Amino acid sequence: MHRLTLGDFELTIVSDGTYYLDGGAFFGIIPKVMWERKMKPDDKNRLVTGLNSVLIRGGKKTVLIETGIGNKVPDRMVKIYCPQAKLLENLHAAGTAPEDIDVVINTHLHFDHCGWNTVREGDRVRATFPNAKYYVQEGEWRHGVEQNIRDRVSYISDNYDPLINNGQMELLNGPREILPGISVKIYPGHTRHMQAVMIESGGQKACYISDLIPTTAHLDLVWGMAYDLFPLETIDNKRRFYDEAIPQKWLVIFTHDHFTPWAYLERDGEKITANPVTDAVPAD
Repeated sequence: MHRLTLGDFELTIVSDGTYYLDGGAFFGIIPKVMWERKMKPDDKNRLVTGLNSVLIRGGKKTVLIETGIGNKVPDRMVKIYCPQAKLLENLHAAGTAPEDIDVVINTHLHFDHCGWNTVREGDRVRATFPNAKYYVQEGEWRHGVEQNIRDRVSYISDNYDPLINNGQMELLNGPREILPGISVKIYPGHTRHMQAVMIESGGQKACYISDLIPTTAHLDLVWGMAYDLFPLETIDNKRRFYDEAIPQKWLVIFTHDHFTPWAYLERDGEKITANPVTDAVPAD
């Protein structure tokens, strides 16, 4: 758990721990002989993958980007993914209680990005962050409601429907400023309505790019995931992202990179490389 300052904001990486993903699924069409040079699988071909959320303090509101897997997934999924459910523990270590969170932003509604939105108490599901306003794109929610055979396993309605029903979750339609210096932009590819979170203060910019570029091992334009619903759009939007992020020197925050949660990017022709942040300090 590390933190840094970006203008007036303090950004802290708070993790829900790690979980396992199948290496072939994580790298899609890329042959194992290539991707295993960057990430080493275990004997079951699984990769240890991060669940990075971002705590933003320093403005008028305390903001949390993404809420990991949580502790509501069915037993069969626990056996597959082996989640650790550490987000609340790590928020506490960062000096923040669930009641302190004013805003929660979900980039999309896959179970590994919004699991701690809610907690189950007996037969009841309630908001984990009782004082927070939650934000996601309406198109993302509507896709989850469809329960499409291709990806219905990724959508668990208890992670978001109770918040829509009680008015805590606002459904957005396109780019939007959430708070001064914090906004969302749409980067389709992984899902049609996935949003990235932009953070800007003091002439500096950061972007939580979510599953458009899940780790630093996915920087190459064609290195996508089998989970991407629109892989050609992933390529187009990665190119669009690089055309802004690299010349403007955005700090890029990676959802699933357990070892390099944030970095600055450089381009040499078609090659994109990451320079990990070296001035982040351990959070108290």
